[in-house]
Amino acid sequence: MKARLLDALRTARDARRTAALVTDLDNGAQVLVVGDAVQGDLVLGRAESDAVAARMRGEASGRLVAAPGIRPLFVDVVAAPPRLILVGAVHIAQHLVALARVVEMDVTVVDPRGAFAEPGRFPDVTVIPDWPDEALETLNLDARCAVVTLTHDPKLDDPALRVALPSPAFYVGSLGSRKTHAARVERLRAAGLGEHVIGRLHAPVGLDIGARTPAEIALSVMAEITAVRRGARP
Repeated sequence: MKARLLDALRTARDARRTAALVTDLDNGAQVLVVGDAVQGDLVLGRAESDAVAARMRGEASGRLVAAPGIRPLFVDVVAAPPRLILVGAVHIAQHLVALARVVEMDVTVVDPRGAFAEPGRFPDVTVIPDWPDEALETLNLDARCAVVTLTHDPKLDDPALRVALPSPAFYVGSLGSRKTHAARVERLRAAGLGEHVIGRLHAPVGLDIGARTPAEIALSVMAEITAVRRGARP
């Protein structure tokens, strides 16, 4: 790989943007694709560009299937790890941290309550002791972020949702019963959020698997996050 492509790839990674390094297997020519920008000495045709874009969406590296208009090309997709941001350093959060590590998500826990946000309860995890809305604003939510509120406290959950729901985050969920959720929706409406934005909220959070314990609830939440991320659930 040429130095300028390596530098561009590092820049894309630091900006948490998905990139694809495309190599012509016949002559070694390469091009780096980041969004609509391309850089390199390999010119892609329309069919090839579409095939590369499809692999980028699916985060799937590999050789392109031979087809009309597609040369022998290898696509190496480089994507930033998805992020899970948990609002509320509660017991369920501890189980979600463990599951997130299994599926290779970066985790951040947000909770201004010192008694909950003790680093010892979340070793090797970034814990932000700020108010949730302030923390989420600084975290620069993008399309590879999932946000879950867990506190049951409107003073903490609602400000986080007011930031997360209009953001590009691919998943926003909130813990609580259907009755709790109905009251939450009314508060969000009163705060000026539109129906389409509120409709993005997954609540009660998680897939319905009959979960009862904190560990089971965490499993249902991670299952739903995975389903949404992979396009198996709206």
